[in-house]
Amino acid sequence: MDPQPLLNTPQGTRQPQPSRQGAAPAARARGGDGDGFALGVHVLLFFGFIAILLISTSQAGSSLSILHQVPEGHVGVYWRGGALLHTTTDPGFHWKLPLITHYEPIQVTIQTDQVRDIPCGTMGGVMISFDKIEVVNRLRKSYVYETLHEYGVNYDKTWIYDKIHHEINQFCSAHSLRQVYIDMFDQIDEKVKESIQADCTRYAPGIEIISVRVTKPNIPLSIKRNFELMEEERTKALIAIEKQKVAEKEAETQKKIALSEAEKNAQVSRIQMEQKLMEKNSAKRQEEIENEMYIAREKSQTDANFYRVMKEAEANRLKLTPQYLELKFIEAIANNSKIFFGDKVPNMIMDHRMIGNFLSGIAKKDRPDM
Repeated sequence: MDPQPLLNTPQGTRQPQPSRQGAAPAARARGGDGDGFALGVHVLLFFGFIAILLISTSQAGSSLSILHQVPEGHVGVYWRGGALLHTTTDPGFHWKLPLITHYEPIQVTIQTDQVRDIPCGTMGGVMISFDKIEVVNRLRKSYVYETLHEYGVNYDKTWIYDKIHHEINQFCSAHSLRQVYIDMFDQIDEKVKESIQADCTRYAPGIEIISVRVTKPNIPLSIKRNFELMEEERTKALIAIEKQKVAEKEAETQKKIALSEAEKNAQVSRIQMEQKLMEKNSAKRQEEIENEMYIAREKSQTDANFYRVMKEAEANRLKLTPQYLELKFIEAIANNSKIFFGDKVPNMIMDHRMIGNFLSGIAKKDRPDM
C-alpha cells in the first residue's frame, strides 16, 4: 500500500487512510489470532484447575484435593460431613471426594512429645518448675478409630500434655522440696510413666507410654545454694568415708599379706620339721636295722663259738683218754729241756699213773653211762 500525501486542513493534520482492498485481509488475520489465544487461555485454565484439585496434597486435610498422600509411619483418617469414618488407609496416594471428605494423617510410629514449663508447688509450699519433660509414646494402629472417636485428633493434648501437668503437680504436692529435687528425683519419671500408662490402659488403651524423661526442676536460688552447700558437705563426708574404707582395705590387705606370709612360714617350718623327723626316723630305723644285724651277727658268732666249744669239749672228752694223756705226758717230759736233779724232784713231778687215774675218774663222772 502506497502512502498518501498529508493534507493540510483547517482542522489539523490528517493521517492517510488505508484502502478498502487491504483492510479486509488484515481484519481477518487479527480475528484468527484472537480466537486461538482465547482457546489456549481456556485450556490452560482448565488444566490449572485440574492441577489444583489433583496436586494440592501439601496441605493436609484440604477439602479441595482429590488426590492426597499418606506419609510413611502414618495412617489416613477421614471425616465425611463431620462424621469420623471407620476407613483408614496405609501410606501412599489415595483418592477422596473434594469438599465432602476431610482427611488427616495420624502418626502410628514412636513419637516424642515435649511438655514445657510445668509449674508446681511442693508439700512445703515452695514453687518450682520443670523446663521440659519428654514423653515417648505411640498410638497403636488398631486403636486409631476408637482413640480419635473419643478424644479427637489432638488426643495427645488430653492424655500427655494435660496429664503430665496433672501428675507432676500431684507428685510435688505430696513430697517435700528435698524429696523432689534430690531424694526421689530418680523415681519421678518412672512414677509418672506408670500413672499415665495406668489411666491410658483404662480409658485410652490405644496409647502406649514407652518412657518419660524428666529434667531437673528450677528451684529458688537461695534454696539451691543451700542444697549445693549440703551436697558439698555430703561429698566431703563421702570422700572421708571412702578414704577410711581405702585405709581399712589397705590394712586388711596388709593383714592378709602378713597372715599369708605367716601361714607360708608355718607350712615351710612344718614341712622342714616333718622332713627332719622323717630323717631321724630313717636314721633310727637304719640304726635299729644295724643293731639287729649286729645282734644277729654276734648271736650267730656266739652260737658258732658255743657250738665249736661244745664240739671241741665233746671231742676232748672223746679224745682225752688215759692212754692219750699218758702219751702227751710222756711227750711233754720228752720235750722238756730242763732236767732237775736232787732229792725232792719226785715230790714235784707226780707219777703219770696218778694223773691218768685222776683223769679217768673225771671222764667217768662226765659220762654216767660208762
